Amino acid sequence: MTSLGDLAVSARRTSLLIIDVQDRLAAAIPEDARARLERNVVILCEAARRFEIPVVLSEQYPKGLGATIGAVQAAVEAVGGPDRHAHRLEKLEFSVCDHAAFAPLVGAGGPLSGRDQWIVTGMETHVCVWQTVRGLRRRGASVHVATDAVASRTQDSWATGLELMRAAGAVLTSTETIVFDLLQRAGGDDFKALSKLIK
Repeated sequence: MTSLGDLAVSARRTSLLIIDVQDRLAAAIPEDARARLERNVVILCEAARRFEIPVVLSEQYPKGLGATIGAVQAAVEAVGGPDRHAHRLEKLEFSVCDHAAFAPLVGAGGPLSGRDQWIVTGMETHVCVWQTVRGLRRRGASVHVATDAVASRTQDSWATGLELMRAAGAVLTSTETIVFDLLQRAGGDDFKALSKLIK
């Protein structure tokens, strides 16, 4: 059973993971799902920037599947490079957790050491996102999957991926829920900027 503590998104505990939001994968996603994912990943990047949440961006075989789509790339660049909370992994493995650079990133002494919670977004829900969430759960992490910021080529595959992730103990949530959990209260510059993006 998920604890109440794991249901809360904490800026001090969490990292944002953006999985394989790349040109050629995006081209195969239905237009409405692709647009929704892109909008919500950008919003979550802005929340990460404002709350100093580390970001990990993965790309699956970019030589074949292309670079990260422009809007997401720009949003990640606004967060900053490795010295300012953004980390990039190029991979062949479907699960980000299986990449050789991932363990040093999250292990003792790594830049994400001590962070035991993940906000997960990306493509495709039933393959790379699912396998990564399974890997994170095996590591004991609390995982929040933004269901409106993940996508697959078909609705059935998207639903299958979400069902598997729920069975693995992930929290299925939404971008808006995550943002307001981070904000905690109305008022202030962060609230004004993020609530405007969500409208």
